[in-house]
Amino acid sequence: MPVGFVGHGAPTLAIDPGKGGDLARWSKALPTPRAILAISAHWEDAPASAGTTRVQDLMYDFYGFPEELYQIEYPSPGAPDLVRRIGALMGEEVTRHDRALDHGVWVPLLHMAPQADVPVLQLSLPSREGPEALFELGRKLAPLRDEGIFILGSGNVVHNLRRLSWHDPDGAVPPGWASEFDRWVEEVIDQGDFDALVDYRHKSPGLRIAHPTEEHFQPLLVAAGAASVQRDPVGYPVKGFEYGSISRRCVQFG
Repeated sequence: MPVGFVGHGAPTLAIDPGKGGDLARWSKALPTPRAILAISAHWEDAPASAGTTRVQDLMYDFYGFPEELYQIEYPSPGAPDLVRRIGALMGEEVTRHDRALDHGVWVPLLHMAPQADVPVLQLSLPSREGPEALFELGRKLAPLRDEGIFILGSGNVVHNLRRLSWHDPDGAVPPGWASEFDRWVEEVIDQGDFDALVDYRHKSPGLRIAHPTEEHFQPLLVAAGAASVQRDPVGYPVKGFEYGSISRRCVQFG
């Protein structure tokens, strides 16, 4: 299986046929996975822990959005066997939480796996362990690719909610700092320079304005770690911005 990183953007992506269509076209070009392992910016917990392994109500972890968002269901099957397999790869038992899928997972999957018939497991983002540990987590998970598991990081390459432009929902005129950071990510990935990607705190331009907090960037490190084992070709099935400066960039390794 390829490895992916999805720019999940605003929760309204769930009901946006245009932006959702971009994700649907991407997913149609992918092999059908046996299960999806999702790492979202919206669940930070260390060490990496597993979420729900049963069908349950979704987590609507946002406020002030259209009421129809709070009525959406996504009853994907759980993946309890995948929890045990991850534990074997990591060399330790994985802690389980009966935590529902958050919007960083179910919003993009509404378009990428709309039938909700593929088992989904969410793994927490152990952000406080640092960039190197996140990349190494991805490397440990890499064998899952040969077992039909689609590893999907979910965040945004540029994410600064304080600099949103509600007057530019399609990101027609992104500010220079946002374009510069987004372009830097593309360049280092194209070059296979994972060392620079992991060392983004020192190597990237304008980190503190592109990411006042880093959790939306860090799922990309897990995805890159999973992809680094065999250095696959890379593509960007979705590019561009929304609301001025939120990057919609999605990455496919392999």
